[in-house]
Amino acid sequence: MADKLTQVLYVEDEPDIQMVARLALESLGGFTVEICSSGDEALARAPAFKPQLILLDVMMPGMDGPTTLKKLRGLPQFADTPVVFMTAKVQPGEVAGYRELGALDVIAKPFDPMTLADQVKAIWQRHHV
Repeated sequence: MADKLTQVLYVEDEPDIQMVARLALESLGGFTVEICSSGDEALARAPAFKPQLILLDVMMPGMDGPTTLKKLRGLPQFADTPVVFMTAKVQPGEVAGYRELGALDVIAKPFDPMTLADQVKAIWQRHHV
């Protein structure tokens, strides 16, 4: 039986998207969500939060999602933490590139708040059975 997903770190620079995602993931998914507004903030706060899964925006000012993923992978406790990119760039070649970087999957933005938690759970179950 797979471990139940409870701890989700969401790295997103847009406050409106942060708010909608938090509501969707906490209210509908029952997750504990930690939101970071930048890659640097994620690197600083992730160790104490101990996420089981990281949702990572691709396009952010400063450190983008792929760079944040690379830096998280450099920390021993996050070498194997599942990461899902969230982006509007979902052409097949782009998605393949994100998977090559080590992402489990990609959730297209704009996402549907009513199905976001189910999408996250489905990705988790596919990779933890």
